[in-house]
Amino acid sequence: MNTSHIHTKIDQDDLEVYDDGDLTDLLGELRVLLPSSQLLSAFLITVPFMPGFNAIAYTEKWVFLATFLLAVTSLVLLSATAVQHRLIRPLIDRPRFKTFASRQILAGAVTLAIALISGTQLVLSTIFGHFVGSLAAALIATLIFTLWWWLPRRWKATEKL
Repeated sequence: MNTSHIHTKIDQDDLEVYDDGDLTDLLGELRVLLPSSQLLSAFLITVPFMPGFNAIAYTEKWVFLATFLLAVTSLVLLSATAVQHRLIRPLIDRPRFKTFASRQILAGAVTLAIALISGTQLVLSTIFGHFVGSLAAALIATLIFTLWWWLPRRWKATEKL
């Protein structure tokens, strides 16, 4: 097994268990991410049909379009693994499928993160003005970046978890 891509100190037996192609961890992660994407997409689908939608600024309609497309893209990326798994069962190369699925899930998480940030900006700028909306979006972006990307990478680099 080629382990040159792994930079943490894992003994060989642990590595084989870690990278055995078991999809249970992916399913657990999808159970967290998918409902967020579904809820955001469902909410955004209803927005254009609200009475006040035509009154929002033209630029905010573009923000809405971007947010909606990002939310739907995240939904497609996050649900793709389940559909792919169903269509190609039984899996011949589980570790390879897991690697590909992990990349799709990360792409789905990125698009979901951007949709959450732009959605925050859209909602709060409509209610409180552009400054408050942008400030809140920046805070949410910082929170997502810190908890979803920076902290896990730091833990991995320092071998804390």
